[in-house]
Amino acid sequence: MRSFSGLLIILLSANIAFAQTAYHKMGQKALIDGDFKAAVSNLEKALAKDSTDVNTLYMLGYSYYHSSRYKESVNTFNKVIALKPSDNSAYYYRGKASNIMANDTKGIANADREKLLLSSIKDFSKAIDLNADDVKLYQNRAVAYRDYGVLKGQKIPGLYDKNKATGSFRSCISDFEKVLTITPDRRDIITQLEDAKIYLQNLK
Repeated sequence: MRSFSGLLIILLSANIAFAQTAYHKMGQKALIDGDFKAAVSNLEKALAKDSTDVNTLYMLGYSYYHSSRYKESVNTFNKVIALKPSDNSAYYYRGKASNIMANDTKGIANADREKLLLSSIKDFSKAIDLNADDVKLYQNRAVAYRDYGVLKGQKIPGLYDKNKATGSFRSCISDFEKVLTITPDRRDIITQLEDAKIYLQNLK
């Protein structure tokens, strides 16, 4: 006969699993409905029951991102990538969040901005390695390269580096040209490409 303590453990485990599944489902529904605040609330509760569920972690990172909670999004996608390093979309959203934080001018040091932009470029590059046919990856990496070029092109002691700025703008231009190869007649990309070329010319 099964002991009472053993039965209690089974019942408690079943209750925890049920709660985790319920919060996961409610969080998923809220995410689909675009209610990211509710999604975050439910998915955080689901993770309290199982902190290694990669699907829940991904949805939470995505919900943080769409709630403008970019630091939490980065931290959550760090966990997703640790568990599933082949998830190219996790690199994409982590890169996007880092780029947005880098361009938040409220009290962020230039050294921190530089680290975020380099991290963003690295994430988009990794995502491209995993899925070289996704045009949005080249477009977003081009933007990150442009932002890094602008940063390093500022003539501020300890920050200005003409060589790094030049290299970054050239990489930016290359990525925008790649986007136009895949999706011609993108007026927005044509404009951004022209702007990047002007930035590069002004560095000389």
